[in-house]
Amino acid sequence: MSTVTETASLTQSPTGSDSRRSDRRRSLATVLTLLTAALALAVATAVSLGTITIPLGDVWAIVAYRISPVPLDAIWGDRWWSATREAIVFESRLPRALTAAVVGAALAVAGAVAQAVTRNPLADPYLLGVSSGAGFGVATVTVLGFGAGTLGIFTLPFAAFAGALLPLAATIVVSLRAHSVTAIVLVGVALSMVFSSLVTFVLLVLGDVHQLGTVMQWLAGGFGDANWRSLIAPTLVLIVTGTAIMLCSRRLNLLLAGDDGATALGMNVPRFRVLILLAVSLLAAAAVAVSGTIGFVGLLVPHLAAYLVGRNAARLVPTAGLLGAVALVLADILARSLSNTTELPIGVITGLVGGPIFIAMLWRRYSQDSR
Repeated sequence: MSTVTETASLTQSPTGSDSRRSDRRRSLATVLTLLTAALALAVATAVSLGTITIPLGDVWAIVAYRISPVPLDAIWGDRWWSATREAIVFESRLPRALTAAVVGAALAVAGAVAQAVTRNPLADPYLLGVSSGAGFGVATVTVLGFGAGTLGIFTLPFAAFAGALLPLAATIVVSLRAHSVTAIVLVGVALSMVFSSLVTFVLLVLGDVHQLGTVMQWLAGGFGDANWRSLIAPTLVLIVTGTAIMLCSRRLNLLLAGDDGATALGMNVPRFRVLILLAVSLLAAAAVAVSGTIGFVGLLVPHLAAYLVGRNAARLVPTAGLLGAVALVLADILARSLSNTTELPIGVITGLVGGPIFIAMLWRRYSQDSR
């Protein structure tokens, strides 16, 4: 009788396991579907709001007319909106909203991966000094008087990306010598301090008041200069790097279980950590090049995503990406809407909103642990 019972349990367990896996897949699909819908609504709202308010229905219609592969005039009739409104949607607000979404996704993915690979809940995308290096690049070209420069509107983004690569290059040199994530992170912290000091030196010793204001405004973060061409580079970096990270999701899960188990399965843990940290820095560099330094997105959003779907990398990374995109689009809406006289830097919004939320999360977590 016991043999029959054991046999029945063995034959039934795979079905139960498959059912649980199916439930988890449906749960993840539900979360991603809801976040995608929220992102579409947030982007449409960002395009709708401004000094000239455009109804959401007009926004959807304008976008549909522009991207539809077949003419829609025969279906919907003549266009009822003006050419001015269409230009506002496609030349100004839509690229800005999409840039905010891409930057938010890049920072959130980078933060989630950085926290997983270092097993440090306080790790963020700027772990290796990328933001300070970018600030140094922007301060240098601004003080040297390049202005719009030979690269036109791409001068500051190019300078930021090039500056962000400086600490990244130094980290690569160190990683070739020391295959220790602790040493690499410490080098990143040191380089962040060095480049922050260089920014201060360049601005106070070589710059003037106008240049100081320009650099400080850039450092505070924002999407005022966003356009379709500046959206290309961060989007490509996010797609390529994000795909590579997803392909490595099983290895990231092994790291969460411990280095010994990963090593026993044939994984070169130090080298993998270095490569993943470099991918994190590349995502951060591409984001900061078009937006400036934006805090708390890469630190806070991965914790919210983990609360929704858990720490499994294959589930966490896409969830964090969509959640970060929604969060930064909403932050950009607040930055444009809170003041009638000026546009607030988006870093101010993320700091004022993200800081209290993060403190509340920590308070709740450690209150539960103390019980």
